[in-house]
Amino acid sequence: MFEYAFMWKALIAGLAIAISAALLGTSLVLRRNSMIGDGLSHVSFGAMAVAVALGIAPLWFAIPVSVVASIFLLSLNERHRVNGDSAIAMLSAVALAIGVVAVSLSGTNIDINGYMFGSILAISNENLILSLLLLTIVVIFFAKFRKQIFVLTIDETFARAIGIRTKAFNVFFAILSSVVIVLGMKLLGVLLVSSLIVFPNISAKYLAKSFKGLTIWSIVIAALSFFIGLIFSYLLNLPTGASVVLASALIFVLAKFISL
Repeated sequence: MFEYAFMWKALIAGLAIAISAALLGTSLVLRRNSMIGDGLSHVSFGAMAVAVALGIAPLWFAIPVSVVASIFLLSLNERHRVNGDSAIAMLSAVALAIGVVAVSLSGTNIDINGYMFGSILAISNENLILSLLLLTIVVIFFAKFRKQIFVLTIDETFARAIGIRTKAFNVFFAILSSVVIVLGMKLLGVLLVSSLIVFPNISAKYLAKSFKGLTIWSIVIAALSFFIGLIFSYLLNLPTGASVVLASALIFVLAKFISL
């Protein structure tokens, strides 16, 4: 299967995205903000559909739109004007509706199935480069600010009290999460890309005994889930997203069993 160039692209880009999502998820999941990924995936679909309808490059249109949406959700949550889950639910529904309407009105031939469930054929050289650049930024961010991220994750109020710029960190998390979702949507699709943030970290919680251990286990599980899912996707001609999610679910069951 690795005689084909598109498989190498999918593998390298997918591993980069999966590891980036797992690192970001260590904080998002523990802070119960993991559903932001689901909301942003719908926003990304809506933005890409509008971009295709207008003849604009979908990737470069979807990334800034998703970043703005993530910061908007963050501001709503901080001001407590709208409950976080409610805001995500509303934004998801509106963004998905806009995407469907844009596709219907444009008359453009768009692969809806590929957008919804992902495809290993959809990874371009541009996606590959951006995925590796994203991984580099995320790794440097976590290496440089690991102590601040740990404190922020455990207790945001305490982090603010000791002088950590929590708002700046939250905005940067939102921006990185947006880019992860937009790039990951090509492989896993709108409906399943948020699993990259959630599953590895939930599984890692059964195996890790510290925040550092949680981070390492999350990376290992994310990479393993994507690799297994990609292989089954190719061999059985299944949607990539569904295969990766099922592999993640299987690893979650095994992790829970091991922890008993």
